[in-house]
Amino acid sequence: MSPRIPFNKPCLEGKELLYVAEAILLGHAAGDGSFTKRCHQLLEGGLGAARVLLTTSCTHALEMSALLLDIQPGDEVIVPAFTFVSTVNAFVLRGATPVFADIRRDTLNMDEKLLPDLITSRTKAIVPVHYAGVACEMDTICALTSRHGIPLVEDNAHGLFARYKGRFLGTFGCLATQSFHETKNITCGEGGALIINDLSLKERAEIIREKGTDRSRFFRGQVDKYTWVGIGSSYLPSDILAAYLCAQLEAWTVIQSKRSNIWRRYAEGLKHWAEQSGVQMPVVPEECEQAYHMFYILLPSLRVRQAMIEHLKASGVMAVFHYLPLHLSAMGETFGGRVGQCPVTEDVSDRLLRLPLYNDLRPAEQDRVIDAVCSFKVD
Repeated sequence: MSPRIPFNKPCLEGKELLYVAEAILLGHAAGDGSFTKRCHQLLEGGLGAARVLLTTSCTHALEMSALLLDIQPGDEVIVPAFTFVSTVNAFVLRGATPVFADIRRDTLNMDEKLLPDLITSRTKAIVPVHYAGVACEMDTICALTSRHGIPLVEDNAHGLFARYKGRFLGTFGCLATQSFHETKNITCGEGGALIINDLSLKERAEIIREKGTDRSRFFRGQVDKYTWVGIGSSYLPSDILAAYLCAQLEAWTVIQSKRSNIWRRYAEGLKHWAEQSGVQMPVVPEECEQAYHMFYILLPSLRVRQAMIEHLKASGVMAVFHYLPLHLSAMGETFGGRVGQCPVTEDVSDRLLRLPLYNDLRPAEQDRVIDAVCSFKVD
């Protein structure tokens, strides 16, 4: 049998190992070294963001967002039911009650039409997730949050350098978060970033990220010593990780080009089979320039999806399902989650299958995936 094709694998783009060695030789392996600063500059310049701070994960960037918004017990935060648990946990940790929104059937993003009925006097944040790196309907969501005076926090774990109507995702909310986990387009194994578009939050964000101290002000020469000035934790990644990330960020256009080619090859190679088999493929609205983060298919039923997973496995291809409905999880049920509350999420979660997509997926390997998928008979 041919070698197994993994669902994901980390890929080198050229200077990662050189930069890691340089970070060690420079003698500053802890956070906020020279490579961290270079990453901040690359992200701020690339996105046009006011301020970016690297974090140890997207999860921690979300937790920082909850702290910056002063989320308190009894507050409500609107989140999609179809997302990773970190989107919700960050706010639940501060005592908030999650209010689960269902998703659209086309993009699988938070259904903006449902939001007006979910907002109450206790709503303290709305957290859209740009699923698969395809933008939510940001005009409607931004108009709604502006009208009600509700902070908008973008969970942009999937969508770095994707755009909505020409504007980069992560620059719409007062805050946004990024992921550099090994499954993401641009990675350092584990890592994240907080994008600060409301500069009134900048100094508090630095304090929270630096264990509750004004250390950042000290290094800028604004105070003669630093001390404990507020709550916080250690959210700084090692400069060794930042070195790896810096090389990836420098190559982001190359990475996006590779992934775009792979994504489009899937779309073309599977189009006829999907039409004949009643299988839905990803929908990208005209106003969205996607990040090419993932390629998924929506099979007719849970039974068919499980059969497809086994079929691909027998062909040496690793394919995986994605999120389970958060409102139906053991924790979600403690917040009143119930069957039928988010019907599209419940349906999609049973049927979605993600195909292998990583920067170095070779055409011959992708042909094997496409041939394996197309040889599956949907009944």
